[in-house]
Amino acid sequence: MTKHIALALIAVGVLAACQPRQPEITMPAAPAPVTQEPVYQGKYGAN
Repeated sequence: MTKHIALALIAVGVLAACQPRQPEITMPAAPAPVTQEPVYQGKYGAN
């Protein structure tokens, strides 16, 4: 009886290993948030 269970588990493992791989689903990276352009404040920033 134990041999039957062992053979069944081996058969299931072999069948699972032989199945074609499913493509991995990857989510695209979120784009960087839009930020405001910095305002020119003069050569030393003392406007």
